[in-house]
Amino acid sequence: MIDAAEPGGALTTGDDAVPVRRRSWARRWLRRAGIAVVAFVVAATVFSLVYNAATSGRARPPAGLTYVRTGDLMTRYRVWGSGGSPIVLVHGAAESADTWERLATVLARDHRVYALDLNGAGYTERRAPYDLDHQVRQLLAFIGAMGLERPTIVAHSAGAATAAEAVLRSPGQAGALMLLDGDALKGGAGPGPAAHYLILPPYRTTLLRLVLHSDRLIRTIYSSQCAPGCPHLDKAGVDVWRRPYEVAGAEEGVWGSLKYGVPGLSESRLTLLRGVGLPKAVVFGADDHVFAATSAADTARRVGAPTPTLIPGARHLTMISSPAEVARAVEDLAARRR
Repeated sequence: MIDAAEPGGALTTGDDAVPVRRRSWARRWLRRAGIAVVAFVVAATVFSLVYNAATSGRARPPAGLTYVRTGDLMTRYRVWGSGGSPIVLVHGAAESADTWERLATVLARDHRVYALDLNGAGYTERRAPYDLDHQVRQLLAFIGAMGLERPTIVAHSAGAATAAEAVLRSPGQAGALMLLDGDALKGGAGPGPAAHYLILPPYRTTLLRLVLHSDRLIRTIYSSQCAPGCPHLDKAGVDVWRRPYEVAGAEEGVWGSLKYGVPGLSESRLTLLRGVGLPKAVVFGADDHVFAATSAADTARRVGAPTPTLIPGARHLTMISSPAEVARAVEDLAARRR
């Protein structure tokens, strides 16, 4: 039976009509979806460009910061205490020297405590490349510039790789090493270098500024990494985390750092620490969800440290949630420094 004529005189039968209608519907749906995607991309791009222009103003660093020349960088640092053996605190990703305030205050009763802002973070001068090698050279130059004799180095999270590599390169400059909530391995935690290429400008600038401009989101991220006992972030507390990423050059530092991913060593490189004759310790929050439950024990085994210390109830920011407990572990290590 003949049902209808196709354009141009061709005829279709009843058996052919349904597939033709289906193909026509699919083409219309794809066209509409394509138009919607293009419209969304155009709208997102326009919003991003307008938002970035409206938020282009940069914050000023706080007054009274102290700096020291470390090779090609002007490194910002802080000091607590005036007597006792030296301790150098090395922060992790998205942190700064200010992250150590609670722990450093406790340690300063019996030690001279130093903390620096690594390249790409805090208020240190930003200068590419933002890789592990540059941070290691900065740390070793800082120890030398401050005239510190074999300090106890305490490194948190991503800073563990920087401290571990520094000890491997110049073991005579360190007296003891603690890895705090960090396994020092490449790819151990955090985004890899691919993230640098997946988030393109101008969208990545918009995304970063949207996060920084939200007090609530900063508090949520902080709370997820800190135990329930951590102090609540008031407006000033939020600014401690936000402001370093609003100063001139900070955004370039963020993307430059993301290009290399979270600093880390290969397992074969890390295990060379076993042969370095200085006291070592590994301390983790017992409820740290950034790493696997076995990471603390595995890290201690790799570097040749004693059984790790696990702090009950603590998550990833143990120096904030549990300063007294971490301080005891640091003081025990410092008492064994060579």
